[in-house]
Amino acid sequence: MKKFSLITVLTLTAVLALGSLAYAGLFGDKELEKEKLVVTFYEEVKRGDYEVVDTATLKGWVDAKKPMVIVDTMPFESSYKKNHLPGAVQFLFPIPDVTEMKPEDQAKYKKLLGDNKDMVIVVYCGFPKCTRSHNGAMWAKKLGYKNVYRYPGGIKAWMESDYPVASSE
Repeated sequence: MKKFSLITVLTLTAVLALGSLAYAGLFGDKELEKEKLVVTFYEEVKRGDYEVVDTATLKGWVDAKKPMVIVDTMPFESSYKKNHLPGAVQFLFPIPDVTEMKPEDQAKYKKLLGDNKDMVIVVYCGFPKCTRSHNGAMWAKKLGYKNVYRYPGGIKAWMESDYPVASSE
C-alpha cells in the first residue's frame, strides 16, 4: 500500500510540476502576445473610427450578394494575384500607419471605392497582425465613407474556413 501511495504521490507531483512549467512557459507567453495583439487592434479600430466584421458574417454578406466594395490591401503580385476574396478589388497600403496620403492617391482610392459614401466598404489584408487593412479602412473613413469595416482575419482566416478564393493568374 505504501508503494502505491508513494508512486501515486510522485507521479502527481511530477505531473503538477510539468504542468506548471508548461503553463508558465507555453501559455503565459502566448497569452501576453495575444493580449498585445488585441490591445493594438483595439487602439487601431478606435483611432480609425471604423467597424469590424468577422469571417462568418462576411461570408454571409458575400453569399447574400450584399452590395459592397471589398478591398484587398496586399501587394498585387505576391498576394492578390494568387488568392483574394471573390469580387475583391486591390489597392496597396503599406504596413506602418499612413498619416498622410498624396492627393492623387486619395483620388485613386476614391475612384476605386465609388461615389456612394453609404456603400458598405470591407477592407482586409493577410491576417490580424497586418495593419494594411487598418490603413485602408481608416482612409476610407477619412474620405467620407460611412459604412467601413475592417476584416481582421484576412485572406488567411478566409482560406482556413475553406471558403472559395479567386485568383488573377
